Amino acid sequence: MDVSFQLYSARNFTPWEDVLDQLAALGYTQVEGFGGVYQDAATFRAALDTRGLSMPSGHFFPLASFEEEFDKTIAAARALGMSQLYCPAPDDIYREGADATAWRELATRLEVAAKRVQDAGLRFGWHNHHWEFMALSSGEIPMTLLLEGAPSMEWEADIAWIVRGGAEPLAWIKDHADRITAAHVKDIAPEGEAADEDGWADVGEGVMDWPAIRAALHDAGVKLFVMEHDNPNDLARFARRSITNFRMF
Repeated sequence: MDVSFQLYSARNFTPWEDVLDQLAALGYTQVEGFGGVYQDAATFRAALDTRGLSMPSGHFFPLASFEEEFDKTIAAARALGMSQLYCPAPDDIYREGADATAWRELATRLEVAAKRVQDAGLRFGWHNHHWEFMALSSGEIPMTLLLEGAPSMEWEADIAWIVRGGAEPLAWIKDHADRITAAHVKDIAPEGEAADEDGWADVGEGVMDWPAIRAALHDAGVKLFVMEHDNPNDLARFARRSITNFRMF
C-alpha cells in the first residue's frame, strides 16, 4: 500500500519547499501533483528528490492537456517521474446540466486520451467529483457513461465526492473494482461543522467509515491511496492526522 498526498491540499501554505519538508517529516514518501507545481518540473523534481519524495501520479486539467497540449503534459509527467496521469474534473459545461449525449462525447474523448497516454508508456485515468453521480434527466448516471464509453481508462475514485454525489461508495467499489487503480482519501465533517473548511474533515475525523472503505479498496487491488482535503485551514494538522489515522484503519 502506498500513501501519497495531493499537493492541491497545500496550495494555500506555500512555499513548496516548506510544504515538502513538513510532509517528509511526517513520514510521507509520495505526493500527487497538480497544475500548480508543473511550471518548472525539473526544479520541483530536484526538491522532491532531496527530501526522499516521489510523485508517481498527477492531475492534469483540463482534458485539453491530453489533446492540444499532449506533448507538454507528457514532458512534465516524465520530468517528475510519474506513471499514472489523471484528468481531475470535467469542463464547466458538464457541471451545468449537460445531457447524456454530451457525457458520451466526453467519454469518447477520454478513450482517445487514454490510448495516447498508454502509447507513450504511461497510464491514464479519470478522477471524479460529485457531478458524475448526479442522475441526468434521462435517469442515466454520468460516471457509468464515462466508464462504459472509455473502456481503456482507469479510475482514481474520490470516495468522499461519491458520497457528496448521493451515491453509495461501497457499491461502486464492488461493481467497478477492475477499473479503480487509485483512491482519494478524505473525509466529510458532521453536518453543520467545519463550514470554514467547506464541510470537509481530516481523514478519520469525519463521518465516513474509512476502515470499511479501505478494506473494500484493498480487496479491489488498489495500491495508491492519496490523502486529500480540498480546503484545510491547518496543513500540519490535516497532514498529520490523516496519515496517522489511515495507517490505523
